[in-house]
Amino acid sequence: MADIIHLLPDAIANQIAAGEVVQRPASVVKELMENSVDAGAKRIQVIIKEAGRSLIQVVDDGSGMSETDARMSLERHATSKIRKADDLFTLRTMGFRGEALASIAAVSQFEMKTRQADKELGTLLVVEGSEVRRQEPTAAEKGTSIAVKNLFYNIPARRNFLKSNPVEMRHIVDDFQRIALAHPELSFSLVHGDELLYDLEPSKLAQRIVGLFGKNYQQQLAPCSEETDLMSVTGYIGKPESAKRTRGEQFIFVNERFIRNNYLNHAVAGAYENLLPEGTFPFYVLFITIDPKHIDVNVHPTKTEIKFDDERAVYAVVRAAVRQALGAHNLSPTLDYTTDINLMTKVSQTQALSREQYLDEQLGSGLQRSNLQNWEKLFEEERPAQSALFGQAELAASERTSMVPVPNRVPVFQLPSGHLVRPAKNGVMIIHPVAAHERVLYESFLRKMKDRSGSTLQSLFPQTITLGTADFTLVMEMEREIKALGFEFEAFGKNTLVVTGMPAEATGKNEKELFEGLLEQFKHNQATLTVPLQDNLARSLARRAAVKMGQALSSEEMESLVERLLASHNPNYSPDGSTTFFIFETSKIETHFR
Repeated sequence: MADIIHLLPDAIANQIAAGEVVQRPASVVKELMENSVDAGAKRIQVIIKEAGRSLIQVVDDGSGMSETDARMSLERHATSKIRKADDLFTLRTMGFRGEALASIAAVSQFEMKTRQADKELGTLLVVEGSEVRRQEPTAAEKGTSIAVKNLFYNIPARRNFLKSNPVEMRHIVDDFQRIALAHPELSFSLVHGDELLYDLEPSKLAQRIVGLFGKNYQQQLAPCSEETDLMSVTGYIGKPESAKRTRGEQFIFVNERFIRNNYLNHAVAGAYENLLPEGTFPFYVLFITIDPKHIDVNVHPTKTEIKFDDERAVYAVVRAAVRQALGAHNLSPTLDYTTDINLMTKVSQTQALSREQYLDEQLGSGLQRSNLQNWEKLFEEERPAQSALFGQAELAASERTSMVPVPNRVPVFQLPSGHLVRPAKNGVMIIHPVAAHERVLYESFLRKMKDRSGSTLQSLFPQTITLGTADFTLVMEMEREIKALGFEFEAFGKNTLVVTGMPAEATGKNEKELFEGLLEQFKHNQATLTVPLQDNLARSLARRAAVKMGQALSSEEMESLVERLLASHNPNYSPDGSTTFFIFETSKIETHFR
């Protein structure tokens, strides 16, 4: 039998390697920027077109390469960073595997210009799919310029799997931000198409954070610093009240290399224990400096995973550093002596009050008092002064309804827990108001985006919103869809919007909080779900515009919500699959009385 095992051609081997190293345009940006940092560059420029599909160019003023080195850099496992195995345990550079350039050149039309400072001429290399098409001397600036054109042009399946331009651009901005944070002493710029997104001059870390994420962060930062014999931790943490509902602004660097490590993220979260609202995540930029012999960065080609020889010790130091920073800046919780810890103590303090006065004090503005009135006035009509469920058209209709008796009207009540109760044919229907409202709003928003018929409630006082560059770019990419929901807004200077109207269905919400909440929820869904853009927007706005659990609802609001739920296409479930209601059957009720 003939031999069947053979060596793969270099071009195919490089394409296979590219599968791990070059996952999307952002991977190319990361690898090229890290090479520029390793080359000693003081200024790094990144130029992007079509979110990296047609062009990714990184230009630096680093040391440059000789003609021989330029050609050798395109060979697999060719590197200037290490010479022997022991060098893996003393790494101080970002790159070291010698795979990135070979992998990138295997799946793109690749062009490199490079010149060393002591040479008059530089070198031009043009490569397509690992095949060198041109190599010649050329005039060039000191440093290296690499242009990656038509990424995945020779692997159509990989190109088809790329996400939309806003999604891919967001990944590029994420990697740009991480490298710019890691090296505030360097100058960085990022251009997308004709728009300059970032132009960062050398600065201190706090200034770099503000330059990347906006002036809003200026008042949110608290310095963090801790040093032990094993390691040191420095950086900044965000105040608890500035925490967001989506991840993405949590940065941990080890020896200036960005890493992903859930264990250390848990250490930071533990330090914030009892300080954060449920489901929120704090901002932090933390730098761990540790002897390279205590870590292994050769875990994955992307080099974002690191192993520590004593992970528990690192965990303890990180947690202690964040706790100390929170305490030093009065961000830790304080005892609240006004909280009702013991009901009997409260009662003893109010012996002079009558029962009615005490109940009015405790329940007068809460859900319980509202429900007490609902039960006592079961069949009375009450017009809501302000509705969280009704748009203006529904409010007008409810006014007309309240003037005319409705003989077949089915009453709806609200329990102290916030759940709604409605008689049903075979028992009692118990409705979760949040899930139900999300279902109703979700279907409404989808229709409005499809028909471009979103109704808008004009703001008396327009709200100004300043976003990070990535978020601003994302909003402008989705401008048409967001306006179809009912928002009205315009760009107002760099990374700033003025919101002049909001969806009529969101009556009672704060325009700024709702808009920012929509964006945060959209990014969260983007990271956890695979749904079309319009579906994601409808889900996101429904989640943020829906009533809150425990919110007291008027009779009209409750009845309208139930009617609209039962008229929806899928009344049984909210957009995320949660149950909206269930029937407690009469037969089950009877079993409790036998």
